[in-house]
Amino acid sequence: MENTAIRIGDTRCQIVAAAEARFRTYGFTKTTMAEIAEDVGMSAANLYRYFENKQDIAAVCANRCMSEQIDVLRDVTQQPGLAAGERLVSFVLAMLRYTHEQASEHPKIDELVQIIAKEHQQLVHDKNMAIRELIAEILVQGNDSGEFDVADAEDTAHAIYSAIALFGIPLFMPLYSLGEFELRVKSVVKLLIRGLAKVRE
Repeated sequence: MENTAIRIGDTRCQIVAAAEARFRTYGFTKTTMAEIAEDVGMSAANLYRYFENKQDIAAVCANRCMSEQIDVLRDVTQQPGLAAGERLVSFVLAMLRYTHEQASEHPKIDELVQIIAKEHQQLVHDKNMAIRELIAEILVQGNDSGEFDVADAEDTAHAIYSAIALFGIPLFMPLYSLGEFELRVKSVVKLLIRGLAKVRE
């Protein structure tokens, strides 16, 4: 029974990897279940034993990408030797660079993002919550060091994420070069830090 479960898990991983490659190259709409099945060497009918439809495969792909982004951001929160303000700048820059890279290397990714935002909103809500929790950690660090004076870290993290969300949306990445976006990140975060800073008497 355990070996069967492992085989099923391995097959699902192969399907997701094949689907993700096609979604990134051709887009969600132009990818068919038959093509995904062919890429993993099975029939389309057999594919439905593992996933109910293409949207379900897309949800797993999106969740994997979102988890990867969260891991990148978590690494920033755990990087030693940074003051809270520096960490917040690094955090938003990491979010931007990840998003810009994905959008540049895989221009069809935005179509997948739109599908997930419409059909699997809970995945998006979960990712946003995870990012807000990481921001809250930075705010708590700033409070503990005396750098920030934040009464409600959770609520403030929510407000900060609303201010920086643009830098994590693939749709907007073609508007500016990475260098231009980085300058905008630094300007926005500089303004945020001024509002967070503890007033020196």
